[in-house]
Amino acid sequence: MVAVPVSGDVSLLVDKPIATVLVVDDLADNLSLMSSLLKDHYRVKVANQGEKGLRIAAQLPAPDLILLDIMMPGMDGYEVCRRLKADPATRDIPVIFLTARADVADEALGLALGAVDYITKPISPPILLARVQTHLALKATADFLRSKSDYLQQEVALRTLEVQAIQDVTIMVMAALAETRDSETGNHIRRTQLYVKALAERLREHPRFEPVLSERNIELLYKSAPLHDIGKVGIPDAILLKPGKLTVEEFEVMKRHPEIGRDAIEEAERRLGIKVKFLTFAKEIAYSHQEKWDGSGYPQGLAGDAIPVSARLMAVADVYDALISKRVYKPAFSHEQACQIVVQGRGQHFDPDIVDAFIEIADDFRTIALRYAD
Repeated sequence: MVAVPVSGDVSLLVDKPIATVLVVDDLADNLSLMSSLLKDHYRVKVANQGEKGLRIAAQLPAPDLILLDIMMPGMDGYEVCRRLKADPATRDIPVIFLTARADVADEALGLALGAVDYITKPISPPILLARVQTHLALKATADFLRSKSDYLQQEVALRTLEVQAIQDVTIMVMAALAETRDSETGNHIRRTQLYVKALAERLREHPRFEPVLSERNIELLYKSAPLHDIGKVGIPDAILLKPGKLTVEEFEVMKRHPEIGRDAIEEAERRLGIKVKFLTFAKEIAYSHQEKWDGSGYPQGLAGDAIPVSARLMAVADVYDALISKRVYKPAFSHEQACQIVVQGRGQHFDPDIVDAFIEIADDFRTIALRYAD
């Protein structure tokens, strides 16, 4: 215990941890000399071989500093230092070489291997103690900064998880709101979300899609997909829930749902005050998933690659799921019938390469549909 003076002539007793110094030298006299110089200031451990020094360094608690001789039989000090620095458990322990070698090249080699200092023999006790103290102080500072960095990284990771959770909840609440307007959709939102992810993962190495379908973007697409029909909240019940075929006028009203969805997401983004990546995909999907490859879709009549990739993926997912789902105005089609219709739309309704990917993973679509059946 050491006394730390404070105001008012009062002393506060605090624990001051004693640093541990490991001395590695093959000569008993040198180990004895180092121990006698250091023992009044530090906890001292000794090793008379390089291998033994490595074993002691790997034990917990690890030494705070290592004094290392170079010229030792068997494993020399250079090799010991190499192994210390190669091991994540010991690489941050400062190493000071103690050696009779005074050549500049030897010193340069030692420092290149990761040593923090190089002291030549015969040892000057005041210089040795001063340098040990200096490097222990530097290590204490480095340990503090490393600990602080680890703490901050953990905090950043925690905050990132919180933000992601807020995003996920926001999307699912908005999607659930849209779903309540059309009770027949059931698990449609969940199924289309998984369809889109399956297609994206299949196409991620395709030359046409690789620039867009990074791992991060696939995750954002997966999270954004549930918002594809959010615009239906703005469609009157008489049209949205009509059991029969829509009139031309009614269909024109229904065709407004992509624009309503995009505008709702843009308004949320405007209120937030910043552009958010996952909302970019959400806007693309909501606004353009009714576009067709040949330009005959709506609301803009986009064609080919002018249609965002996210919307092209959703178009296949949405149509397949609509086909296999029962509606008041139609029965559910079989998986085989739905696949046939999607294939027939290749190059007309859908991007040909996406349809090809769909064919390759059609069984995955079937599995998702059965698992999350209404």
